[in-house]
Amino acid sequence: MSRSERPSPLQLAVRPAGASSRQSLLRETNLGLVVQAIFGSPVALSRSDVASATRLTKSTVSRLVDELLTAGVVDELERVASPRGRPATPLVPGHGIGALGLQVNAGGLAARVLDLRGRVVAEAVADEDLVGSDPATVLDHLSDLANRVIEQVAGRLRLVGAGLALPGIVSVGTGELLLAPNLGWSAIRPADILAPDRLSSLSLRIGNEADLAARTIATPAPGRPGPLRDFIYVSGEIGIGGATVLDGKVQSGRHGWAGEVGHVCVDPAGPGCRCGSTGCLEQYAGRRALLRAAGLDVHTSLAELVGRADRGDSRAQGAIARGAWALSIALASAVNLLDIPAIVLGGDLAAVAPHLQPELSRRLQPRIPTARWAAPVIELASHDATAGATGAALAQLQHVVDHPAQWAGSTQPSSGAALST
Repeated sequence: MSRSERPSPLQLAVRPAGASSRQSLLRETNLGLVVQAIFGSPVALSRSDVASATRLTKSTVSRLVDELLTAGVVDELERVASPRGRPATPLVPGHGIGALGLQVNAGGLAARVLDLRGRVVAEAVADEDLVGSDPATVLDHLSDLANRVIEQVAGRLRLVGAGLALPGIVSVGTGELLLAPNLGWSAIRPADILAPDRLSSLSLRIGNEADLAARTIATPAPGRPGPLRDFIYVSGEIGIGGATVLDGKVQSGRHGWAGEVGHVCVDPAGPGCRCGSTGCLEQYAGRRALLRAAGLDVHTSLAELVGRADRGDSRAQGAIARGAWALSIALASAVNLLDIPAIVLGGDLAAVAPHLQPELSRRLQPRIPTARWAAPVIELASHDATAGATGAALAQLQHVVDHPAQWAGSTQPSSGAALST
């Protein structure tokens, strides 16, 4: 090789760095493939199964799995007999990594820790009437609940982040709750009150309660898709929250404010709403609206409302029918606009579903022109008023699934490395 053909010292210095960068990117990509295969499978996979699913070599999979085992992202179960003769070692999501999910709504507070398998391993719930409450007092109480569950898992789980579900218009980027009409809160930065020193050094990310609750349907455990991939989620409490999910992802909109179905106007001449408008959906289908229409005190249980409807009480039946009418107007518009094949009822709406679901289905049919070919199905979520806390924890754990290279090879990742919802 002539002198002119020889690489310069600069070229020699640059080439290894470029190769190293490419190797690092390849490792990150392959780790992601392995984690997606293990977490997304309905059954535990062996290393050989993972190699087949990812089309990586068995040696590569074995090396990457060892890294994930060391980091606690993946666990091994006891070996099981294989039809091919050699016992296989099943691989499952790790049990030693978790996240904290918090929730504030008009009916109370919740703190919940989930692990990478999607299991609730600790929780504390407080039922309170928080309409018109003081934010600092409420968040101070929430921090007590949070530290109670953190103490329950101390030494057993490594927490990777904390999320807070709030019932209102949330600016995820700035961490500000812009408006929560039923709480009476506005322009609040919860992280200023729930600082990391009050949450065992965990950073806090906030999100809309309904958006986060919808995650529990779309992704019931980190990396594991649910049976519904496209749906509208509608959750009832004092207010009505909503979210649109397409291909398993919550559609938050340009500013992150999409899904405010509770403030869709179903009757411009209807009653005033705390948001400042009139005839909003939640004035007909929210918990207090249903109870008032049935002639009951607003603190009456929904079980009593359903019981009266079961016994033929005309006012109770009429209140639920009125709620179904309002829901049909708001939801038919969304289905017609977005071509959504399913509606999921959560929270209080799931509690009154025995009477609400058939009435809503009947009223939706004439409002959706395409229903004759593909009427939207109506599914029920569990009647969990604190599903937002679960979704908030899932959102933080999803970061481990999406970016396993940040954890693999290290047992002490940054506790605040969680993504927004």
